[in-house]
Parts: sequence; structure tokens; C-alpha cells
Amino acid sequence: MTIINVAIIGCAKIAHLHAKAILQIPELNFKAVWSRTPESAQKFVEAYGVKAYSSIPEMIKAENIQMVVICTAHPYHADPAIQAMEAGAHVLIEKPLASTLQDCDLIIEASARTGRKAGVISQRRWYQPIVRMKKAIDEGKIGTPALGTIQMLGWRDRSYFESDAWRGSWKMEGGGVMVNQAPHPLDLLQWLMGDIDEVFGYWGNLNHPYIEVEDTAVAVIRFKNGGLGNILVSNSQKPGIYGKVHIHGSNGSSVGAQTEGGAMFLPGNSNIADAPKLDLWTISGEEHLIEEWNKTDSDEFFSVDSMTWYFKQQLVDFTESILNNRPPLVTAEEGRKTVELFTAIYRSQRDGKPVKFPLKPEYDRNDMDGRLRE
Repeated sequence: MTIINVAIIGCAKIAHLHAKAILQIPELNFKAVWSRTPESAQKFVEAYGVKAYSSIPEMIKAENIQMVVICTAHPYHADPAIQAMEAGAHVLIEKPLASTLQDCDLIIEASARTGRKAGVISQRRWYQPIVRMKKAIDEGKIGTPALGTIQMLGWRDRSYFESDAWRGSWKMEGGGVMVNQAPHPLDLLQWLMGDIDEVFGYWGNLNHPYIEVEDTAVAVIRFKNGGLGNILVSNSQKPGIYGKVHIHGSNGSSVGAQTEGGAMFLPGNSNIADAPKLDLWTISGEEHLIEEWNKTDSDEFFSVDSMTWYFKQQLVDFTESILNNRPPLVTAEEGRKTVELFTAIYRSQRDGKPVKFPLKPEYDRNDMDGRLRE
């Protein structure tokens, strides 16, 4: 059996879930960590028996690292990812791929230049209700995807934003609900519906005056296949209601799932409250199966450590992509689509008009793609 040596870059709360998932995969050997803060790296040394380094290239060379998981704050994904690829490691990056399109393109260019694989975390693609939806859509059971909606109504309180110095600021977090919590449903929407033609959106801060970034965003989408879409994402509903993705087809059939329910999951502070479940299924002849499927899926969800299980599934996929020299399920190019979508919403509000796709980085402005006033 081929063993791949793995390192984690960035030792925040979410990195512990990746570490625990890595330890469950026989082909992976967790060897080292790098962090900007020596104190957080030392916690990993003590907890997992790994070595801590202050230089990414040195770490990769000394420990023969072939795979790296990037868990730094969103605006700081590109530099360590590029360093790691240039030193010879494949990189799997926590969502979002980056906070700006410029950084996304730097990562993708480095991957092409070095021949190293780059992927982005989107573990909800492995949720069983989402797997069922994707299979039904791919098999043509709803016709062409014609209308897609996502709703994510959650809550983040002041203690959440004060738990880490980088939270709630444009410079350190890169954005608010769209950049931190919404990448998962944004990814699922474009994965299930297809490529986007244009977006019109608004964003605002409804009830978090102590942070700089948005806590709510809404948008309408026209997809390249002619379909339409709607986005509503927010961190302003106590204690958190649900997250849902619904896809309606050209033949009148619909499929949908609630991916989150109840109080929202906070890495390092809380567990996932409810199992994901199908909450909409009108495919002719299959309507009666939803109750049976939900019981099966719920039993499976609670039979494993759901905090790490779905990270493990994506880590296995990325490991196999290295061993078998194939693309991972969620490539850096796929991750860029999510960044392109929330960037379009920022720009749309700034410019007061729909934003056509594809989007290119803006090099001639200093407003962080519409987040800041010039």
C-alpha cells in the first residue's frame, strides 16, 4: 500500500477536524504542521505527535510531504498553497478557495505550472440526500434543471466574532456570510444547476453593527441553460433555522434537501444539530420513497462521527486522485465558481446592475471587488 505523507497548514479550529479525519485513512500519514502562530502549532504537536515548522518549503522537503491541507484564514490561502505546490505537494484547500478571484487564479496557475493537484473542501457533496439529488438530476428524472433556490438562515452572535481576531473584518476574513458560511450552498447550487450566465444581487448588515462585513445577501441568477435561481443567505436569525437547496425541473418534478437544521454548526464549539434530509421529492413513482430514504440516511449519519466522516470522504477522494492521477471531485476550478458567484453579488450591488459571467479579477480598483468604498 502506498503511503502519502500529509501536513496541515494553519492550525485553527477546523484543522483539528481534518487532523482527526486524516488519522482514519490508512493511506495517509500525518507528519507535520505549519502555523503563523507557534502556540496553535504546539497544540497540534502535543495532540497528534507531529512536528511543527516555520517554513513551508522546509517542512515539505524534510518530511517528504506529498499532500497538504490548507486551513488558514480565507485571504491567506493563496501564498501557502503556492509555496506548497512549488515545493512538490498537492494541496486541498478549506472553503472558499480564496477570498478574491485574483488569488483563485494564482492558485490555479500554480497548479498547472507545477503539475500539482489543487482541490477545495466541499464535503456536503457527499451528504447522502445531495448524492440522491445529483444522481436523479444526472439521470434526467426532472428534465432540465430549470429553477434552483438556496436558503441558509443561521445565526452568529458577538462571542462568535470575538472568538478569533480575524473574524468580521474585510482584511482578515475577506467577507461575511457569503465568504465564510455560504460557500457550501453556493457550491451545491451551481453544481446541481450548471454554469451561470448572470447575477443581480444585494448584500447588507442587518443586525451585527460590531462587524465590518455582511451578515445577509440575496441574489437572482440566470443560468446558461436558461434556468433561473434565487439565493438567500443570512446569519441574522436566532438561533439558526435551516439551510436548504431545492432544484425544480423542466418536466415539473422537484428534488430538495435540508442540509442544515436548528442551531448552526460551529467548528470547535458545537456539533451538527440535525441530520441532512430530503424535504422535497416529486419525481413520478418515487414520491413514497422519501420517508424510507430519510430514515436510512439519518441512521447512517448518526452511526458515524458526522463531524469528521464527510471530511474523510473528501480526503479519500483527493488521496485517490493523487494515487490514480485523476482530477479530484472538487477541483480548484470548481472552487473558483463559488468565489466568482459571491464576487458577482458584491460587484452587482456596487454597480447597480446584473453582472455577466465569466468574471475576471479587477486589477484597476481598490475596493476589494465591491466590498469597500473607493
